[in-house]
Amino acid sequence: MKSIVVYCGSSSGKNPIYAQQAYALGEALANRAIRVIYGGGNMGLMGKVANGAIENEGLVTGIIPNFLAKLEVAHNTLTELHLVDTMHERKAKMVSVSDAVIALPGGYGTFDELFEILTWAQLKIFSGPIGLLNVNGYYDLLLLQLDKMVEEGFLHPSNKELLLVDTDIAGLLSQMEAYISKQGENKNLDRTLYIEDGKQKPE
Repeated sequence: MKSIVVYCGSSSGKNPIYAQQAYALGEALANRAIRVIYGGGNMGLMGKVANGAIENEGLVTGIIPNFLAKLEVAHNTLTELHLVDTMHERKAKMVSVSDAVIALPGGYGTFDELFEILTWAQLKIFSGPIGLLNVNGYYDLLLLQLDKMVEEGFLHPSNKELLLVDTDIAGLLSQMEAYISKQGENKNLDRTLYIEDGKQKPE
């Protein structure tokens, strides 16, 4: 993983642990030479992730719509800051330059981004690992809802497994690395079958 898009809140939440873990994630990615891709803001958990990376010599790319940049919420010490016209462009560009996704606690925007990328993964539009850092049990009820979706037949168990969950940053990154390794093994298997069967590999 050379770059990871981070979805998170533009607020810090009421418990200091959220900001602490956001900063720690930025620091951990910087220490692993993984570029942070995020929404470009300087407030809340977004700002903490960026600062955690920047203050530990990491690379950070922000992608922010013009109307938000004009409100002076853009972070001004990033490695790169890209301005786009719409929220849709922002989300698409963030994913297009990332190898993986991590979601921290957040509000409507974070949930929107998380479920959109999960839908893309389900449709095989996005193939990278998708991680959920469940800080302070923030996502416990959401995870129960996913179980309910499987139970009621609205979510296939294999698609539920597209979401990698951990309460620990190092543990989550290890899961994501293992996911990528497994994908590589599956690609090697596909290549072997292609040679043996003599079939044209689909584009």
